[in-house]
Amino acid sequence: MIAGITTSFLWFAVTFWVYLETKNVMATAILGGTYMLMMAVTGVFFGTLVDRHKKKRIMEVASSITAVMFGLAGVIYLLVDKAQLLTIGGPLFWLFAVVILTGCIVENIRNIALGTCVTIMVPEDKRANANGMVGMVQGLGFMVTSIFSGLAIGYLGMGWTMLIAIVLTVLSLIDLMFVRINEDHVEHDPALTKLVDFKGAWLAIREIPGLLALILFATFNNLVGGVYMALLDPYGLSLMPVQSWGFVFAISSIGFMIGGGIVAKKGLGKRPLRTLLLANILIGVFGAVFTIRESIPLLVIGMIIYMSFVPIAEAAEQTTLQKIVPLKKQGRVFGFGQSVEAAAAPISAYMIGPIAQFGLIPYMNTTAGQQAWGWLVGPGHSRGIAMVFLASGVIMMVIAAGAFLTRSYRQLNAAYEK
Repeated sequence: MIAGITTSFLWFAVTFWVYLETKNVMATAILGGTYMLMMAVTGVFFGTLVDRHKKKRIMEVASSITAVMFGLAGVIYLLVDKAQLLTIGGPLFWLFAVVILTGCIVENIRNIALGTCVTIMVPEDKRANANGMVGMVQGLGFMVTSIFSGLAIGYLGMGWTMLIAIVLTVLSLIDLMFVRINEDHVEHDPALTKLVDFKGAWLAIREIPGLLALILFATFNNLVGGVYMALLDPYGLSLMPVQSWGFVFAISSIGFMIGGGIVAKKGLGKRPLRTLLLANILIGVFGAVFTIRESIPLLVIGMIIYMSFVPIAEAAEQTTLQKIVPLKKQGRVFGFGQSVEAAAAPISAYMIGPIAQFGLIPYMNTTAGQQAWGWLVGPGHSRGIAMVFLASGVIMMVIAAGAFLTRSYRQLNAAYEK
């Protein structure tokens, strides 16, 4: 949780800071898209490292690199004029952003390793519950992060926010040093000599009928998710101050704990893949309607329900993979899936930023736009973003429902039940 708080806290804070200083939706789209692009590029590499090394050791290395990167970003912030840092597209803006993103991305090794640790440490019949507990911890971290990111930027500024992130990173590394993972009996893959074993990951996926389709389905979900990633912060910040938006995110993250708690208590049933598709249909429903009117209560309630289904879907996907993929190949498969899935979000984030900034937002603020679509999304100055969310949610519903009819769905269910 400490590690999750650290990276999310700084990432949220930088996004808030850049938007509030520039009032530029494209800036947040660029940051979000770049984050997901770096995840896509590094996923297989990180997965290969996880398969080659003991999980605790590689997680300690990742946390150490993150601490160094955040420290370097703090130095850049202190030495460089703020106006230069906030020149979108300028070299110093990109240097600052890439250093912070590198620290956040490297820490993602822990997330890949954590999935394999569940396989190592938890009996098969309890893994769904364990994955639900992981979702609860992530939700708790998300709540704390959301509150303090907004408060830190609103009251302390970016400098103190950087210092807090550096301290938390060091604390998470110290915490990890005292964690015990019994890996003596685990078959790692020390014969794996490639730095990036893309071929091994691909062959492992192709060995399991239907697995590639599951990854592609998750990729499409991330394509839709990139829209929310790019526009949710601008939407929320257009309705309220940054301090209040941080609290709204915190309150809505209760949904993560609700969904994770349900899985931890009840599991996912005999067919987690079915649960995955049903959860995605409901994510589409609530993602389409929580901005259909410019209302803070509707936004908060809709986000809570929306987020409650996210850990259910993630736990279902993770539980399926942990059962059907051999342990010594899980790092590469998880990393490959992350790379392909993450590659989708930058596409939608980079595309939707300019479309929203220069197209839908100004159009929906005109009389013609209000007359044409006001009956659907209501009046207000953020109705262009609401139109994007509505369309994205409907598309997700249709695709998730259609997946029930595919051959891949039947193949994966059969593989899981063996």
